[in-house]
Amino acid sequence: MDAAEYDNLARVEQNHWYYVGKRQFVRGWIERVRPPRRADRLLDCGAGTGIFAGEMASRCDVTVMDTFEESLRLLREKFPADRVITLENGEVPLPDGSIEYVTALDVLEHVPDDRAVVKGFARMLKPGGLAVVTVPASMALWSDWDVGLQHYRRYAQPELVNLFASSEWELVHANYTNVPVFPLIWLIRRWQRGRVSTAEAGRAEDKVPPAPLNALLRWQFVQLAMSRVPMPFGVSLLAVARRR
Repeated sequence: MDAAEYDNLARVEQNHWYYVGKRQFVRGWIERVRPPRRADRLLDCGAGTGIFAGEMASRCDVTVMDTFEESLRLLREKFPADRVITLENGEVPLPDGSIEYVTALDVLEHVPDDRAVVKGFARMLKPGGLAVVTVPASMALWSDWDVGLQHYRRYAQPELVNLFASSEWELVHANYTNVPVFPLIWLIRRWQRGRVSTAEAGRAEDKVPPAPLNALLRWQFVQLAMSRVPMPFGVSLLAVARRR
């Protein structure tokens, strides 16, 4: 992502229902499946501005990783130098079986070889360690927003599940999230095609709604994401997988 996208994130992610809700249900699934102990180590891949990792720092030992210089600059302002890493020769510089958790929140869509990234997660996790991943869903929603964020793809649920289908993983949970707003998002992105770029028109993700609506949208987002009821579609996908 370019510097402008990090500016957008820093401006809204403290309060916007989508970003706050996503962090909340990811923490919720970690607590539900494998509650962290203080000495447990968590790697947040594609840590961005570091807000999620900062929230987890009181629960466990957090390391943050990114490949964008703007993100690394922000992360070095917030975390000790030995807890900020980037790729070395295309690999995450952590030993095999050295961490209990890995999170990748809207990261896999940014990499050309997502299967290799998930294989790297398996390498770093201890047996019983947990991977929690979120990605954008449905190529029917592909738009200038995805192009601007340098996405390679949006996912269908079978595509995300298949990344964790090897003998190395036990898939704990996979489901669509952000379900009720899907029809509205689909209509908006269909309408925007061929008219004005999403960046020029402004994105809903960049604008915090009025407080009552913001609270309602966050509530439904988290409640459905924590539910085990299968959803047929959604704007996003969540996967929780345990290392065998």
